[in-house]
Amino acid sequence: MQVRPAQLAAHLARGLGPLYVVHGDEPLLAIEAGDEIRAAARAAGYDDREVLVAESGFKWDALAAANRNLGLFGSRRLIDLRLPSSKPGVEGARVLEDCARHPSADAMMLITLPRLDRASSGSAWFSALEQAGVTIAVYPLERDELPQWIAARLARQKQRASADTLQFLADTTEGNLLAAQQEVQKLGLLLPEGVLDPAAVEAAVADVARFDVFQLSEAWLAGDAARACRILGSLEAAGEGLPLLLWQLGEDIHALAAVLAAAAGGTPVGVAVRSARVWGKRQAAMERAAQRVAPAAIPRLLTRLARLDALAKGIGRGNAWDELRDLALLLSGKAVPAAA
Repeated sequence: MQVRPAQLAAHLARGLGPLYVVHGDEPLLAIEAGDEIRAAARAAGYDDREVLVAESGFKWDALAAANRNLGLFGSRRLIDLRLPSSKPGVEGARVLEDCARHPSADAMMLITLPRLDRASSGSAWFSALEQAGVTIAVYPLERDELPQWIAARLARQKQRASADTLQFLADTTEGNLLAAQQEVQKLGLLLPEGVLDPAAVEAAVADVARFDVFQLSEAWLAGDAARACRILGSLEAAGEGLPLLLWQLGEDIHALAAVLAAAAGGTPVGVAVRSARVWGKRQAAMERAAQRVAPAAIPRLLTRLARLDALAKGIGRGNAWDELRDLALLLSGKAVPAAA
């Protein structure tokens, strides 16, 4: 059975299962899900807790024994297993399958895993865990989900914010959910209940957003010039090197050129984008770029890219980051002055 993090509290209120698996790469949601399960277990009389960490050299017999042993004086126990890796190995897989198929009569098990790759999510051991218990996947929120998530957290503090204020909070904490929660808690301490004043929120909140090159690629392909520039500023301040950004920019421009050429020959844009091996969120962004950018603009983009590459290598005059911003704007559909 799969349960979303937002549904977990309601699920636990209806009664506890014998096995819970929290997996994913969003630390805050993983911590909160684990805390909710442990609190529900304590309330249900699981007074003893045994914590096992399956680090290198872990003896899987310890988990098997914990699952078999009866609690002292008939007490009920929570077996809290943390796996730093989604690869338990042959022995670990065998023990996990056995625990799933033969749960202890007086123990409940909580297993915490990192994000699973395709092989692990389709493995026999994970399938056994899914069938025997409840799985909670904790992944980073999508950008458009963050304002509503922040609104729900503010509501817990009896605070409300306008749509613009929620978007501001999302923009300043994007990619860093733990920081978003800390900023919400800070607002609870600094500002009164009720509707929050936008100016007071802006004064209280720090910009703690985190970005990567793939978000930058999505922004300039989608034509979101403001976001592309904001991500560039964040990456520059964080000390990100230019080579990776230039490589991604070159990949995007050449892929866009291939898509436009294929579309000009009668190939549907969606098919052309997939043929250019552009996947995920960038696929939709590339389709928008193909509808926005004229084929005649490609030579200019490539010329500016060559100049930028030379500047990054110390050849020519100018600031490479400024040139990169100009090229990002150009690709986003904004007019910029011609390079000197």
